[in-house]
Amino acid sequence: MATFSILVTSAPFDSQGSNSALQFIRAAIESGHSISGVFFYQSAVTNVSAWQSPPADELQLHQEWLALHQAGVPLHVCATAAARRGILGADEAQARNLSGTNLQEQVLASGLGQLMVLLNSDRLVQF
Repeated sequence: MATFSILVTSAPFDSQGSNSALQFIRAAIESGHSISGVFFYQSAVTNVSAWQSPPADELQLHQEWLALHQAGVPLHVCATAAARRGILGADEAQARNLSGTNLQEQVLASGLGQLMVLLNSDRLVQF
């Protein structure tokens, strides 16, 4: 079986990319493959904002990502891309003297070096 790394660059509500990534990961796991991790980059960093509030009758993508994390899939977000879009973890908020954070606590704020680590898989798939 193959090991996949997933690179998500699609914002959650602008295209089908984020949902397609979720569906791909689920199908891969069900088929016996493994996921070494998911890296959110560019506009996709908004997938892991704790302040998302889509209507109740729409897909709750941020909760779906957290469910994958609960299933053992590591989630990483580019710290620079996230900060540029106002998504801050505790360290970034403290560095900017801000009191609130909106990065899902289950997601690791990482650099592009972490993406290089994820590339040690059989395949990299971008959405």
